[in-house]
Amino acid sequence: MKTTGRKGYPTDVSDEEWSFAAPYLTLMDVDAPQRKYELREVFDALRWMARAGAPWRMLPNDFPPWELVYQQTQRWLQAGCFESMVSDLRSVIGVAQGRRGQPSAVILNGRTIQSTCESGPRAGYDGYKRKRGSKVQIAVDTLGQLLAVHVTPANEQERAQVAELARQVQQVTGRTVKVAFADQGYTGKEPAQAAFDEGIDLQVIKLEETKKGFVLLPRRWVVERSFGWLNRFRRLARDYERLPEALAGLHFVVFAMLMLVHAVSVLQSS
Repeated sequence: MKTTGRKGYPTDVSDEEWSFAAPYLTLMDVDAPQRKYELREVFDALRWMARAGAPWRMLPNDFPPWELVYQQTQRWLQAGCFESMVSDLRSVIGVAQGRRGQPSAVILNGRTIQSTCESGPRAGYDGYKRKRGSKVQIAVDTLGQLLAVHVTPANEQERAQVAELARQVQQVTGRTVKVAFADQGYTGKEPAQAAFDEGIDLQVIKLEETKKGFVLLPRRWVVERSFGWLNRFRRLARDYERLPEALAGLHFVVFAMLMLVHAVSVLQSS
Protein backbone atom coordinates (compact mmCIF):
# COMPACT_ATOMS: atom_id res chain seq x y z
CA MET A 1 0.00 0.00 0.00
CA LYS A 2 1.32 3.41 -0.95
CA THR A 3 1.39 6.45 1.26
CA THR A 4 -0.21 9.77 0.41
CA GLY A 5 1.52 12.55 -1.52
CA ARG A 6 4.78 14.28 -0.62
CA LYS A 7 3.92 17.90 -1.45
CA GLY A 8 6.64 20.27 -0.32
CA TYR A 9 9.06 17.50 0.59
CA PRO A 10 12.60 18.95 0.38
CA THR A 11 14.13 16.07 -1.63
CA ASP A 12 12.88 17.22 -5.04
CA VAL A 13 15.86 18.04 -7.22
CA SER A 14 16.22 21.67 -8.36
CA ASP A 15 16.53 22.71 -12.00
CA GLU A 16 20.22 23.52 -11.55
CA GLU A 17 20.96 20.20 -9.85
CA TRP A 18 19.05 18.23 -12.47
CA SER A 19 20.88 19.91 -15.36
CA PHE A 20 24.11 18.47 -13.93
CA ALA A 21 22.73 15.06 -12.92
CA ALA A 22 20.67 14.23 -16.02
CA PRO A 23 23.56 13.25 -18.34
CA TYR A 24 24.80 10.69 -15.80
CA LEU A 25 21.38 9.10 -15.33
CA THR A 26 20.23 8.90 -18.94
CA LEU A 27 20.97 5.29 -19.84
CA MET A 28 18.64 5.22 -22.87
CA ASP A 29 17.35 7.73 -25.39
CA VAL A 30 14.83 10.19 -23.95
CA ASP A 31 12.34 9.13 -26.66
CA ALA A 32 12.72 5.39 -26.04
CA PRO A 33 9.32 3.62 -26.13
CA GLN A 34 10.07 1.86 -22.82
CA ARG A 35 10.11 5.17 -20.98
CA LYS A 36 6.76 6.12 -19.47
CA TYR A 37 7.90 8.34 -16.59
CA GLU A 38 10.37 11.20 -16.50
CA LEU A 39 13.79 10.25 -15.11
CA ARG A 40 13.67 13.35 -12.94
CA GLU A 41 10.60 11.95 -11.15
CA VAL A 42 12.39 8.63 -10.63
CA PHE A 43 15.44 10.42 -9.24
CA ASP A 44 13.22 12.42 -6.89
CA ALA A 45 11.70 9.16 -5.67
CA LEU A 46 15.14 7.69 -4.99
CA ARG A 47 16.16 10.84 -3.10
CA TRP A 48 13.00 10.56 -1.00
CA MET A 49 13.77 6.92 -0.26
CA ALA A 50 17.33 7.70 0.83
CA ARG A 51 16.18 10.50 3.12
CA ALA A 52 13.05 8.89 4.57
CA GLY A 53 14.32 5.31 4.78
CA ALA A 54 10.90 3.80 4.11
CA PRO A 55 10.33 0.46 2.33
CA TRP A 56 10.09 0.70 -1.45
CA ARG A 57 6.39 -0.20 -1.39
CA MET A 58 5.65 2.90 0.71
CA LEU A 59 6.62 5.47 -1.92
CA PRO A 60 4.04 8.30 -1.96
CA ASN A 61 1.35 8.22 -4.63
CA ASP A 62 2.72 11.10 -6.68
CA PHE A 63 5.98 9.29 -7.43
CA PRO A 64 6.22 6.71 -10.22
CA PRO A 65 5.34 3.10 -9.20
CA TRP A 66 7.76 1.66 -6.68
CA GLU A 67 8.64 -1.29 -8.92
CA LEU A 68 9.80 1.06 -11.66
CA VAL A 69 11.81 3.21 -9.24
CA TYR A 70 13.47 0.15 -7.73
CA GLN A 71 14.37 -1.33 -11.12
CA GLN A 72 15.76 1.95 -12.43
CA THR A 73 17.76 2.45 -9.24
CA GLN A 74 19.34 -0.98 -9.72
CA ARG A 75 20.27 -0.06 -13.29
CA TRP A 76 21.89 3.16 -12.10
CA LEU A 77 23.80 1.38 -9.33
CA GLN A 78 25.03 -1.41 -11.60
CA ALA A 79 26.17 1.12 -14.23
CA GLY A 80 28.16 3.13 -11.64
CA CYS A 81 26.25 6.33 -12.45
CA PHE A 82 26.54 7.83 -9.01
CA GLU A 83 30.22 6.97 -8.61
CA SER A 84 30.92 8.89 -11.84
CA MET A 85 28.74 11.80 -10.72
CA VAL A 86 30.43 12.06 -7.33
CA SER A 87 33.89 11.90 -8.92
CA ASP A 88 33.12 14.76 -11.32
CA LEU A 89 31.36 16.80 -8.64
CA ARG A 90 34.45 16.48 -6.46
CA SER A 91 36.59 17.89 -9.27
CA VAL A 92 34.14 20.72 -9.97
CA ILE A 93 33.98 21.74 -6.32
CA GLY A 94 37.76 21.50 -5.90
CA VAL A 95 38.58 23.59 -8.97
CA ALA A 96 35.94 26.19 -8.05
CA GLN A 97 37.62 26.55 -4.64
CA GLY A 98 41.11 26.87 -6.12
CA ARG A 99 42.16 23.30 -5.37
CA ARG A 100 43.48 20.63 -7.67
CA GLY A 101 40.94 18.48 -9.43
CA GLN A 102 42.03 15.28 -7.65
CA PRO A 103 43.22 14.89 -4.04
CA SER A 104 46.70 13.93 -2.88
CA ALA A 105 45.56 12.83 0.61
CA VAL A 106 42.66 10.75 1.91
CA ILE A 107 41.28 9.64 5.27
CA LEU A 108 40.16 6.05 5.92
CA ASN A 109 37.69 4.76 8.51
CA GLY A 110 34.85 2.32 8.99
CA ARG A 111 31.55 2.10 10.80
CA THR A 112 29.31 -0.83 11.69
CA ILE A 113 25.69 -0.66 10.53
CA GLN A 114 23.24 -2.92 12.35
CA SER A 115 21.75 -5.68 10.25
CA THR A 116 18.05 -6.25 9.46
CA CYS A 117 16.05 -9.22 8.20
CA GLU A 118 17.07 -8.34 4.63
CA SER A 119 20.82 -8.21 5.29
CA GLY A 120 21.03 -10.71 8.15
CA PRO A 121 22.47 -13.72 6.26
CA ARG A 122 25.70 -11.86 5.45
CA ALA A 123 26.03 -10.02 8.78
CA GLY A 124 28.93 -10.47 11.16
CA TYR A 125 29.36 -9.64 14.84
CA ASP A 126 31.46 -6.63 15.81
CA GLY A 127 32.70 -7.44 19.29
CA TYR A 128 34.02 -3.92 19.92
CA LYS A 129 30.73 -2.22 19.01
CA ARG A 130 28.67 -5.16 20.32
CA LYS A 131 26.60 -5.04 17.19
CA ARG A 132 25.72 -7.52 14.47
CA GLY A 133 25.72 -6.13 10.96
CA SER A 134 27.89 -4.87 8.12
CA LYS A 135 31.05 -2.81 8.32
CA VAL A 136 31.27 0.01 5.79
CA GLN A 137 34.82 1.14 5.06
CA ILE A 138 35.12 4.49 3.31
CA ALA A 139 37.83 6.79 2.00
CA VAL A 140 37.22 10.54 1.80
CA ASP A 141 39.32 13.49 0.71
CA THR A 142 40.36 16.28 3.08
CA LEU A 143 36.98 18.00 2.54
CA GLY A 144 35.13 14.84 3.57
CA GLN A 145 33.92 14.01 0.06
CA LEU A 146 33.54 10.33 -0.78
CA LEU A 147 36.06 8.49 -2.96
CA ALA A 148 35.67 4.79 -2.16
CA VAL A 149 33.37 2.40 -0.29
CA HIS A 150 33.93 -1.23 0.66
CA VAL A 151 31.34 -3.34 2.54
CA THR A 152 32.19 -6.44 4.59
CA PRO A 153 30.62 -8.40 7.46
CA ALA A 154 31.19 -6.54 10.72
CA ASN A 155 33.56 -9.19 12.12
CA GLU A 156 36.21 -8.53 9.48
CA GLN A 157 39.18 -6.39 10.52
CA GLU A 158 39.57 -2.85 9.22
CA ARG A 159 43.28 -3.34 8.50
CA ALA A 160 42.43 -6.16 6.09
CA GLN A 161 40.46 -3.78 3.85
CA VAL A 162 43.26 -1.30 3.12
CA ALA A 163 44.28 -3.00 -0.12
CA GLU A 164 40.78 -2.74 -1.61
CA LEU A 165 40.27 0.86 -0.45
CA ALA A 166 43.67 1.92 -1.77
CA ARG A 167 42.96 0.24 -5.11
CA GLN A 168 39.62 2.01 -5.46
CA VAL A 169 41.07 5.36 -4.44
CA GLN A 170 43.87 5.23 -6.99
CA GLN A 171 41.51 4.04 -9.70
CA VAL A 172 39.05 6.88 -9.22
CA THR A 173 41.71 9.60 -8.84
CA GLY A 174 44.17 8.45 -11.49
CA ARG A 175 46.77 7.56 -8.84
CA THR A 176 47.15 11.09 -7.47
CA VAL A 177 46.87 10.08 -3.79
CA LYS A 178 50.18 9.94 -1.92
CA VAL A 179 49.15 9.70 1.74
CA ALA A 180 46.27 8.20 3.73
CA PHE A 181 45.41 8.98 7.37
CA ALA A 182 43.70 6.39 9.57
CA ASP A 183 43.03 5.45 13.18
CA GLN A 184 44.65 2.71 15.27
CA GLY A 185 42.45 0.04 13.71
CA TYR A 186 44.73 0.21 10.68
CA THR A 187 47.98 -0.34 12.59
CA GLY A 188 50.39 -3.01 11.37
CA LYS A 189 52.86 -3.94 8.68
CA GLU A 190 50.33 -5.62 6.39
CA PRO A 191 48.01 -2.60 5.92
CA ALA A 192 51.02 -0.31 5.51
CA GLN A 193 52.44 -2.61 2.84
CA ALA A 194 49.05 -2.89 1.12
CA ALA A 195 48.85 0.89 0.87
CA PHE A 196 52.48 1.16 -0.21
CA ASP A 197 51.84 -1.28 -3.05
CA GLU A 198 49.36 1.27 -4.42
CA GLY A 199 51.80 4.17 -3.95
CA ILE A 200 50.23 5.44 -0.72
CA ASP A 201 51.93 6.22 2.60
CA LEU A 202 49.57 5.04 5.37
CA GLN A 203 49.89 7.23 8.47
CA VAL A 204 48.15 6.07 11.66
CA ILE A 205 47.06 8.91 13.95
CA LYS A 206 47.04 7.72 17.56
CA LEU A 207 45.46 9.13 20.67
CA GLU A 208 48.05 10.21 23.23
CA GLU A 209 47.85 8.01 26.32
CA THR A 210 48.09 11.01 28.66
CA LYS A 211 44.86 12.51 27.31
CA LYS A 212 41.44 11.48 28.55
CA GLY A 213 37.93 12.17 27.31
CA PHE A 214 37.01 13.54 23.91
CA VAL A 215 39.98 14.72 21.85
CA LEU A 216 39.68 16.21 18.36
CA LEU A 217 42.39 14.38 16.43
CA PRO A 218 43.92 15.98 13.33
CA ARG A 219 42.64 14.67 9.99
CA ARG A 220 40.52 11.91 11.52
CA TRP A 221 37.65 14.25 12.42
CA VAL A 222 37.01 14.81 8.71
CA VAL A 223 35.82 11.26 8.07
CA GLU A 224 33.78 11.28 11.28
CA ARG A 225 31.97 14.34 9.94
CA SER A 226 31.29 12.45 6.72
CA PHE A 227 29.69 9.66 8.75
CA GLY A 228 27.61 12.32 10.47
CA TRP A 229 26.33 13.51 7.09
CA LEU A 230 25.43 9.94 6.16
CA ASN A 231 23.56 9.41 9.44
CA ARG A 232 21.04 12.08 8.42
CA PHE A 233 19.73 9.72 5.72
CA ARG A 234 17.54 7.08 7.32
CA ARG A 235 18.04 4.50 4.58
CA LEU A 236 21.63 4.20 5.86
CA ALA A 237 20.71 4.13 9.56
CA ARG A 238 20.61 0.34 9.30
CA ASP A 239 21.58 -2.16 6.65
CA TYR A 240 18.33 -2.76 4.77
CA GLU A 241 20.00 -4.04 1.59
CA ARG A 242 20.23 -7.68 0.52
CA LEU A 243 23.42 -7.08 -1.47
CA PRO A 244 26.58 -5.32 -0.25
CA GLU A 245 26.87 -3.64 -3.67
CA ALA A 246 23.51 -1.95 -3.11
CA LEU A 247 24.58 -0.68 0.32
CA ALA A 248 27.83 0.69 -1.12
CA GLY A 249 25.97 2.28 -4.04
CA LEU A 250 23.54 4.07 -1.75
CA HIS A 251 26.47 5.81 -0.08
CA PHE A 252 27.31 7.34 -3.45
CA VAL A 253 23.64 8.26 -3.98
CA VAL A 254 23.63 10.20 -0.71
CA PHE A 255 26.91 11.97 -1.48
CA ALA A 256 25.61 12.85 -4.94
CA MET A 257 22.63 14.51 -3.25
CA LEU A 258 24.86 16.44 -0.85
CA MET A 259 27.45 17.44 -3.43
CA LEU A 260 24.92 18.59 -6.04
CA VAL A 261 23.69 21.22 -3.60
CA HIS A 262 27.27 22.22 -2.74
CA ALA A 263 28.37 22.39 -6.37
CA VAL A 264 25.44 24.60 -7.39
CA SER A 265 26.12 26.92 -4.45
CA VAL A 266 29.85 27.14 -5.23
CA LEU A 267 29.30 27.78 -8.93
CA GLN A 268 26.66 30.46 -8.31
CA SER A 269 28.94 32.30 -5.89
CA SER A 270 32.06 32.11 -8.08
